[in-house]
Amino acid sequence: MKRVLFRVVAGVILLSSLEVARAQQPGPPVGSASPAAASATAGAGGGAFDPMAATRAYLAKVPPEKRARSDAYFEGGYWLILWDFLYGAAIAVLLLYSGWSARMRDLAERVTRFKPVQSLLYWPQYAIVSFVLLFPLTYYEGFVREHQYGLATQTFGPWFGDQAKELLISVVFGSLFVMILYGVLRRAPRTWWIWGSCTTVVFIMFGALIAPVWINPMFNKYTRLEDPKLRAPILSLARANGITARDVYVVDASRQSTRVSANVSGFLGTDRISLNDNLLKRCSPAEIEAVMGHEMGHYVLNHAYKGILAFSVLVVLGFAFVRAFFDRLVLRWGEKWRVSGIGDLAGLPVLVLLISFYFFVLTPVTNTITRTMEFEADMYGLNAARQPDGEAEVDLKLGEYRKLDPGPIEEFIFFDHPSGRVRILAAMRWKAEHLGASSPTSGP
Repeated sequence: MKRVLFRVVAGVILLSSLEVARAQQPGPPVGSASPAAASATAGAGGGAFDPMAATRAYLAKVPPEKRARSDAYFEGGYWLILWDFLYGAAIAVLLLYSGWSARMRDLAERVTRFKPVQSLLYWPQYAIVSFVLLFPLTYYEGFVREHQYGLATQTFGPWFGDQAKELLISVVFGSLFVMILYGVLRRAPRTWWIWGSCTTVVFIMFGALIAPVWINPMFNKYTRLEDPKLRAPILSLARANGITARDVYVVDASRQSTRVSANVSGFLGTDRISLNDNLLKRCSPAEIEAVMGHEMGHYVLNHAYKGILAFSVLVVLGFAFVRAFFDRLVLRWGEKWRVSGIGDLAGLPVLVLLISFYFFVLTPVTNTITRTMEFEADMYGLNAARQPDGEAEVDLKLGEYRKLDPGPIEEFIFFDHPSGRVRILAAMRWKAEHLGASSPTSGP
């Protein structure tokens, strides 16, 4: 419990320091000129296009009340990182001290003596109990809060239906994963952390590569994009960048959210270009091309594989961390928990607790990994689609739920994407260097 209290105190200190950093960070002046006016002013004075002035002008397009609302939403997410960890940790501790985890293992052992089947029987119990105990936070975070900020469109029934689907998928794939993982843990008493991490990496790779093509359609309907004025430029952009997908699909994401999004995914001949219907309804052709250029950047730059590699290293180190502390915890409290060792199914909450703490502490590291790849995709998209103003306009839409102008420390710790200010400035720098080139956007 001392560690939990330490994390709470550390979180309060951290957020207090970020408030100071944000207060010292200059923002765009209210009432600044529009991007077009900023460009015109630079031209009238005989000077070059000013990326900083254009960035400030773009940021100033967002009314103060909307900025305050999106800032409040995103900053609230900082606390949710902490509460998610603490809530999950509390559930793991409850399952151990109450003996629930041991009783779930005992039930599986009474049904069969075959160890792999015991794992298959234990995990559904664990998944369902965790789902029920986590539901109050899940409901607030995923339903109540999203509606409070106008980001969700589902009523409770369809939303809960999606949660039930996620639980079912977790039961099916999680049972397979736990069966294989605990088979490895039991058979390698000294090197279990190496083989356990390898098993986890294989499942991460499997999930990352198949989810967009096979799992996501379980939650949304994918239909062919019929408008040739939009489909043709997207497929032309894909061909120019070596992407073999032959069609473009629209996802009915508006049934769940107001957010704009797109994706280019697949492997072994399953390449798919998809964009959600919010993007079609809310964005101009230039904005759509900018988004698709970004998503194609992820694909061409192999970010899925690079992300898997980076997180695989963290998983291996995470299992090494578990190895360093699991036995100590079991030696101290194992008798009370009725947990005998790493191969004991009843010890799964201990493993989950340690891994959760490890990745909670590494939040700035994991965010930096994804944020770096997102910025690389931004640069690729600008060069591929050549739509800097489209990029800037989309960044403002993303600013509806992502803080546009954070302090540098705040962005480093909490942002898994570049901030709106960083992305718009990059687009305006690109524009400044290409004003004389032949492109769809040579102004304003």
